[in-house]
Amino acid sequence: MYKIETHLHTRHASECGWLEAPALAEGYQAAGYSAVAVTDHYNRTTFEYLHVDLSSGADKLGAFLTGYDRMREACGKRGILVYRGAELRFDECDNDYLFYDWPDELLADPEEVFRMGIAAFAPLARAAGALLIQAHPYRRACTPAIACYLDGVEVCNLNPRHENNNPRAEEYARQFHLLRTGGSDCHRTEDIAAGGILAENLPADTRAFADLIRSGNYTIMQPQSDRG
Repeated sequence: MYKIETHLHTRHASECGWLEAPALAEGYQAAGYSAVAVTDHYNRTTFEYLHVDLSSGADKLGAFLTGYDRMREACGKRGILVYRGAELRFDECDNDYLFYDWPDELLADPEEVFRMGIAAFAPLARAAGALLIQAHPYRRACTPAIACYLDGVEVCNLNPRHENNNPRAEEYARQFHLLRTGGSDCHRTEDIAAGGILAENLPADTRAFADLIRSGNYTIMQPQSDRG
C-alpha cells in the first residue's frame, strides 16, 4: 500500500506553515510516504504574506505556487511524488476547501475568486473537471457548505491543535453521499505523517491523484491511537 498525504502547507506560501520543503520531504520520506499533495492556503492572507498586490499585473499564481515548486524539487530528490493542490477561502466566510486538479486560469485572478463565494465558484470548478473538498467543516468558525456545491468532505483531519469534530464530518459526507478524504493538515514538525490515505496504486500525477479520490479506492488513515 502507498501512503499519500492529501493536506500539507509549506512555509514558502502559507503564513501559518512552519516548515520549508527540505524538512517536509525528509520527514515524509522517513515516514514511508510515496506522495504528497501540497495545499498551501489560497486566501487574502497568503498574498499579503507573499507581498503580492492583487490589483497589479504580477504573476499571482506563480507566486502562490512557490511552495509546490519547492516541494517538487525537494521531494524529487527523495523519490516522492508531489501533486498540486490549494486550500481555498472565499471572502464570504471562514470555510476552507481543498482543491485539486484545477486549470491555471481558474486561480489566475485571486481577487475575482475571493469575491465569488462557493455558490458561484463551484459550477466553474466542476465544469473545469476540478475536485472541491471541504476541509474540516465542523471546526470552529466553519460550517458545512451546501452539499450540492461539494465533491467531498475531509472527514479525518488530524491537525492536533484544533477540535475538528471528525465524526460529524463523516456523518455529513455519508448523509449526502459525498467523497471522503483524510489528511494530516501539516503545518509543523509534529504534524508530519499524521494522516492521509492508503492506496494500492500510486497516482503518477495530479490528474491521476484526483481520479483516485473520485474512485474512492483507498483507505483513510486513522489516528495512531485508533490503529491498535
